[in-house]
Order: sequence, then C-alpha cells, then structure tokens
Amino acid sequence: MTARVLVVDDVPPNVKLLEAKLTSEYFDVLTAFSGPEALDVISREHPDIILLDVMMPGMDGFEVCRRIKGDPVTAHIPVVMVTALDQPSDRVAGLEAGADDFLTKPVQDLALFARVRSLVRLKVMMDELRNREATGATMGWENEEGAIIEIDVPDDGAILIVDEQERVMERIAKALSDVGDLTFIAGGDDAAERAREKNFDLIIVSLTMRNTDGLRVCSKLRSFEETRHVPILVMVDDGNTKLLVRALEMGVNDYVVRPVDRMEFLARVKTQLKRKRYADKLWENFHLSMQLATTDAVTGLYNRHYLTSHMETRLQAAQNSGKPLSVLMMDIDHFKAVNDTHGHAVGDCVLKEFANRVAKNIRGVDLAARYGGEEFVVMMPETPTDWAYMIGDRLRQEVCENKFEVGLASGPIDISVSIGVATSEEGQSSSQLLEEADKALYAAKAGGRNKVIIAGISS
Repeated sequence: MTARVLVVDDVPPNVKLLEAKLTSEYFDVLTAFSGPEALDVISREHPDIILLDVMMPGMDGFEVCRRIKGDPVTAHIPVVMVTALDQPSDRVAGLEAGADDFLTKPVQDLALFARVRSLVRLKVMMDELRNREATGATMGWENEEGAIIEIDVPDDGAILIVDEQERVMERIAKALSDVGDLTFIAGGDDAAERAREKNFDLIIVSLTMRNTDGLRVCSKLRSFEETRHVPILVMVDDGNTKLLVRALEMGVNDYVVRPVDRMEFLARVKTQLKRKRYADKLWENFHLSMQLATTDAVTGLYNRHYLTSHMETRLQAAQNSGKPLSVLMMDIDHFKAVNDTHGHAVGDCVLKEFANRVAKNIRGVDLAARYGGEEFVVMMPETPTDWAYMIGDRLRQEVCENKFEVGLASGPIDISVSIGVATSEEGQSSSQLLEEADKALYAAKAGGRNKVIIAGISS
C-alpha cells in the first residue's frame, strides 16, 4: 500500500536518507526542514503519515505534534517521532503530545517500512469513516455534537490480556487498574476464539509465550469478524525486530518492548483506547444518522442517492491525493425473465442473495450500492484498474459458479452478471465516471453477458 509520507528534520542528510529509503519502497515523499515549514506543508499537501524529528531549533517535534493533533483537520494524521532519544520518559512525552509511535535513530529499514504501512492501513480506515460522515453532513444528516468529536481517555475500557506468566499479569493489572475492566487468558490455542465472547476495546498479546504462538493468536483475531477492528497491542522482547515486523504486517496496532516501562505502557494503552472510542463514535454517528435515509429496503445495501453523494466526496479526495478510484457497474443478466417466470418474490430473493455475495467479496473500505432495478455499483478507493478488474471477475465467478437458492420446489437457479469497470481520470466528475462504467457494462452485455469489460477496451 503506497502513501504520501512527510519527513521533517532540520538536518538535510537525515531527510535525504529517509527520503531515499521510502522512495525505494514506492512511497511518495514530501520534506520539511523546520516545524513551521512542516505545518505549512501539512496544511497544503495533506500527507498520509508524518515522520517527525524531535530535536529541532525553534519549534521542536513535541510542539509540532501537539499542533497537528490539536487541529481537527489534521488530528487524524499518524505521527511517528524519529529521534536519538531513547529514554522511556521521552517516549511518554511524545505519546502525551499525540504521537502514534517512536523510531530511534539510526532507523532500521524493516521497522520503518512496517510501521509506516501499519499506520497507513489504519489511516485509510479512519479516512473512510470520516469521509462517510462528511458525506452525511452534505446531505443534512449532521450529528448533534457537530463536526468535531471530542473523545476523552475512557476509564471503563474492556481490555483482554493474553499471557502465560502470572507475575506479568499481576503487574499489568496494577498498571492498568484505572483504565477499565481487565480479562486475563493464560494463552492456549483457543485464546483468539475466547476473545470473541465479549466486545473488547483493546487486546494485549504477549509474543514471548512458550506454549502459545502469539503471532497466530493475532492472526486469528484479525480474521474473526468480532475482533477484526479491535486494537491489538503486543509485548515483544527487546531486539526481536523480525517478530515485531511480522506482527505489524498482519495488522497489530502498537507494541511495547520488554522490559516494559510502566508509564510508557499506560500511555500506549490510553492512546489505543481513545482511538477505539473515536472510531466507535464515528461508526455510531454514521449509522444512526444515515441508515434509514441511505439504504435500499430490499438488499440492505446503500441506495443510489447515497452512492452519488458519497462518490463526489471520494472522487475529490482521490484527485487531491493523486490516487485512483475505480467503480464496478453490474447488471444481473436476464433478470426480467426471473421475475416473469418465477414472480417478483423470487426476484427479490435473487437481489438479496446477489447483494450478500457482493458484500462478502469486497473490502471494508469499498462501498456497494443498488443503483436501480437489477443494477449495482461498487466504488473502490485507491484501487487501480487491474485490481478492480480482478475483483470484478472474482464476483462474476462467485455468481455464475454457485446457484442461487430461492426457495423453489424445482431447486436453485442459475444466475450470471455482466460488469463494467472504470477508473477515475483527472478532472472527471462522478457522473462521467459512472457513464464510462455504464458504457463498459453495455459492452459486456452486448458481447454475450457474463463478462467483465474495462472502459475503453473492447471485448
């Protein structure tokens, strides 16, 4: 996953070194050489992540971070402090200023790339929630508290700790006694399954357990629907960079290094709890204000009105960032014959099942909507044409290779779908993008149906 990374350091060779490393991994790199310059670049360019030096003359990194996190427009941008300071008190000061993590100079490549990718994944999810709320505001469905959501550090969080060492659990219980309700699991192959039994706000997993594979626990937590979006904080031994990188790559949110400093541990836990409550609040506002006004009654997907409104928001974001936005325009083949032969009740069953299959085969940041009749649209942010085609063809196969069970005595029925793919271009409006996808869909239907056609490419 690529991203725009802002590197801030008053020493030019340090900037050039990080710029070269990140560019080699295909990140788009912006640079700044002072705190004020960094704030100016952030306001103009809206980077996805900021690598911020602490020791700078005039305005140091702590002050820059406080200003970034104190502005509602930029508060969601992840900030990683890059510094020669390695005392726990320095890390705590940075976390209290709002930093998302620390990297100590000299920066190791594996740790750098893993941390950047991990935080970018988090920001993509948070941006999508914020964009959906912004779409709601343009439609007149603002929450009662207005556009700015104020979240205090919760003192009633539900925290799960997975560790085999009883003494460690006792120390954790003492450190976290004021932040919430603690549940302990002494490892075991069923640790992740047991985490599904309660709505946790944070899960802490030791990666140094002897009889339990902590990485496998984290992997399972990310695969279960109930725990997929719950923050995970891991504990790892100092120097075990390879294990830490693997954890971050599979979606772990944060980590502490043993021996664990109590104040840093507490600060990181509070940061994750606050972020979780912020995401929960965004989801709550979004669902409460938009559900009835924006969903299709038959399929439960978004309706055309919401799609077209939200697409304007996402298309503008795509053009500002220079990242592609793709859409799939889908039409169920010969749907009129289904209604005419079996009745509209069966037709509605087909629409519902089709919508379910679409929803299960797209990503969380994608948006699926019923466009009208038997036409559906999937909007995919930050998705190039070849990826969109691959997803579209996977959907096509899922539909045509598995019969639809619709309650008929004669058994399930065969259904297929034709799909058109289009990707945004500079200066293109949402209506123009949808029109291109519709032309590709028409080509797929004219070419024999049950096909995926890319706009501008003949079958």
